[in-house]
Amino acid sequence: MSLIVRPVVGRRAKITALGSYVPPDVLTNKDLEKMVETSDQWILERTGIRERHVLAKGLGVSDMCTEAAKKCLAMRGVAATEVEAILVGTNTPDMIFPATACLVQHKIGATGGCWGFDVLGGCSGFMFALQAGVKMIESGAHKKVLVCGGDANTRMVDYTDRATCVLFGDGAGAVLLEPAEEGEIGFIDFVNEIDGAGGEFLNLKGGGSLNPSSHETVDKKMHYIFQDGKAVFKVAVIGMADVSAEIMKRNNLTGKEVNWLVPHQANLRIIDACAERMELDRAKVMINIDRYGNTTAATIPLCLSEWWLDGKIKKGHNLVLSSFGAGYTWGAVLVKWGIDGPAKK
Repeated sequence: MSLIVRPVVGRRAKITALGSYVPPDVLTNKDLEKMVETSDQWILERTGIRERHVLAKGLGVSDMCTEAAKKCLAMRGVAATEVEAILVGTNTPDMIFPATACLVQHKIGATGGCWGFDVLGGCSGFMFALQAGVKMIESGAHKKVLVCGGDANTRMVDYTDRATCVLFGDGAGAVLLEPAEEGEIGFIDFVNEIDGAGGEFLNLKGGGSLNPSSHETVDKKMHYIFQDGKAVFKVAVIGMADVSAEIMKRNNLTGKEVNWLVPHQANLRIIDACAERMELDRAKVMINIDRYGNTTAATIPLCLSEWWLDGKIKKGHNLVLSSFGAGYTWGAVLVKWGIDGPAKK
């Protein structure tokens, strides 16, 4: 059964600011043609990806999240010392511990009694962290919660495996959550699910307590992403579409009443299937996979930040956020957008 939790009556959360960051270095399909047996056409037809960004050596996910967080707070005019909690959805923390949230807290200077933690939820990591942050606001425990989603997937990719190396890129996004004003709606509903039976089809086996790093784990390439593409695709198409359709049905929404689908950017065919199930016009679907590839936990906040900066998301718009990731993990969030777009210069 789905986990169904509705907002506390009388107190809601909304996104009040956004920020994003992608590294400047770009790896195109043409570049990959020189590295592995593949082609630009093959990649485009199967994934919709043209290029992806690559984080430079010496930098970690905390650096990307820090840049996104600084932009987010600056947009709102909020000092880092006002942030009460930092949640980071990531599959590629700088290190096993301390948590990436601790590193981001230190780098942005959130020294006003801030706490936080990381959320490892596959490609649903940002969504799960977002919902945790929403509940912190709704409960009355906090007034300013920073939620980041970031991954450096290229650090886990085997560039001799053409099935996976073409898929992933690096990036980060951040949103600031605050209480909605009286009469505003903000976050409305969510559905999140997990199924550990899918763990064998998408994983990274090396480096944890079960298979600690060793010469053997390196030799067996256990520190690279493993994915059974066909198995994951079949379940992802159904999972993302099911939760997106379910959250619409529960809230009596039709495709015409949804302004934007904000899907996890794993594969263009999965995104199209989700939109079709929702009876949603393709023009209402946020798609940037062609420029970034699958940035896992960063995909949804990257979309939100880009579309908001372009003035495409308007106050009062109904947004459905939807994801599917390793675990398996999947979920959808319904939100009524609560801020105006940036002033055009």
